[in-house]
Amino acid sequence: MAARRISSLLTRSLSVSSSSVSTLFSSLGKNSGRNGIGKRFSTAAALEDLIVPPVQIAYTQNLIDGKFVDAASGKTFPTYDPRTGDVIANVAEGDAEDIDRAVAAARKAFDEGPWPKMTPYERSRIMLRFADLVEKHSEELAALETWNNGKPHEQAAKSELPMFIRLFHYYAGWADKIHGLTVPADGHHHVQILHEPIGVAGQIIPWNFPLLMFAWKVGPALACGNTIVLKTAEQTPLTALYVAKLFHEAGLPPGVLNVVSGYGPTAGAALASHMDVDKVAFTGSTDTGKIVLELAAKSNLKPVTLELGGKSPFIICEDADVDKAVELAHFALFFNQGQCCCAGSRTFVHERVYDEFIEKAKARALKRVVGDPFRKGVEQGPQIDTEQFEKVLRYIRAGIESNATLECGGDRLGTKGYFVQPTVFSNVMDDMLIAKDEIFGPVQSILKFKDIDEVIRRANNTRYGLAAGVFTKSVETANTLTRALRAGTVWVNCFDVFDAAIPFGGYKMSGIGREKGIYSLHNYLQVKAVVTPLKNPAWL
Repeated sequence: MAARRISSLLTRSLSVSSSSVSTLFSSLGKNSGRNGIGKRFSTAAALEDLIVPPVQIAYTQNLIDGKFVDAASGKTFPTYDPRTGDVIANVAEGDAEDIDRAVAAARKAFDEGPWPKMTPYERSRIMLRFADLVEKHSEELAALETWNNGKPHEQAAKSELPMFIRLFHYYAGWADKIHGLTVPADGHHHVQILHEPIGVAGQIIPWNFPLLMFAWKVGPALACGNTIVLKTAEQTPLTALYVAKLFHEAGLPPGVLNVVSGYGPTAGAALASHMDVDKVAFTGSTDTGKIVLELAAKSNLKPVTLELGGKSPFIICEDADVDKAVELAHFALFFNQGQCCCAGSRTFVHERVYDEFIEKAKARALKRVVGDPFRKGVEQGPQIDTEQFEKVLRYIRAGIESNATLECGGDRLGTKGYFVQPTVFSNVMDDMLIAKDEIFGPVQSILKFKDIDEVIRRANNTRYGLAAGVFTKSVETANTLTRALRAGTVWVNCFDVFDAAIPFGGYKMSGIGREKGIYSLHNYLQVKAVVTPLKNPAWL
């Protein structure tokens, strides 16, 4: 199945006909700003009328050494449906003892097992069989992802599952193409450079894209011949357990991939500080990334890759087609309920088109379809949990208190679950919290600028550097901005275009290292130089 760009999916899903919109229920919500009083947000159905997810919960235990097992303590923790706040299932609560067991299984599988000694071609075949199994079970997985995470089912099924499959096809293709070098030396020596698997990789994934982050981490690690202990986010453990089971059905040897569910301060900290883990990869907040880096350094100085937070600028230049710019900026911010590390959360708009942009951005937000993510046509589901829900509302209050103009939104939607109204602020200043902090929610902050030099300075004036967007008709302007912006990815006249081969990662406090593409393989390989003398060589 060919991968589809997330942006193309959202363009299709946002194209709701006027006749369809007229049949949608509207939710009440107070709005401030220009003519905002009394405006309504589109909802696909009353939020209390929810669809029963078409999937059963099959796996809730930890997967260690090829077997599903209870937590060593016997404890479980609840995982929730963000549409309602109700418990979906109780999952084994792994802690330090479970991490010890998982690491021991991974170490044995690496030191004694068949995986690193298997031919790269055979490892590739197992990964391809796994991708085929995921495709076979994609309907169940998409439903489970939506149920546990709250993202629109159309997004999970039509974009994220195909992308997941594509990523494993990509890394399966790399497995038998990882090789070393032979290099010349000054003297009679033969020098070969070996690229070896690093060993046991500890991986900690976030809750906003559970399946895709599984693929970003597990794919390159396995392609390089490593073994893994993966800790899921406590909010979204279910799909990782499901696909790990499919991996073993595909022929993955026991102990190669171990999955432990649990909390960060217990299971996560134990994994990051474990003396028998050779490498750690973490995706999450910058504050937690600092803790992971410290724990790794204080234990065995294991190498760490980090994909962390962002406050990405989306720059709309004076020559922009405003209608197209509004739609793309809307997508850049509101995609995945705004729960995206690279969201275009600082929308910089040139002063000549600012007023027109504000009116149209507000109108677009008011048309955004919010509701049960299992319903067709829904663009926005709930935030992940009560903590994130309350955090978003606090930032909205901070925006109002700092005298930014609330154009629309600003409150919860409905009385059940964690739904937030699509919110737009104008007249945002650089020193406001909503312009500095990563909100991770459906809150668009729109700032005005006068010229290119000014917007470069302001866009770079952040502790983050994950991504940026540029919208312009001028090649010269695009070239100037792409080279000046201090960010790991710059999208020009597009946004959130992800591909298996495109590296992703940040400058500054947005992380260390890169995910995806050939660069991700470097995270899971050691480099060894082997030097032997040559006697009477025919050539050097």
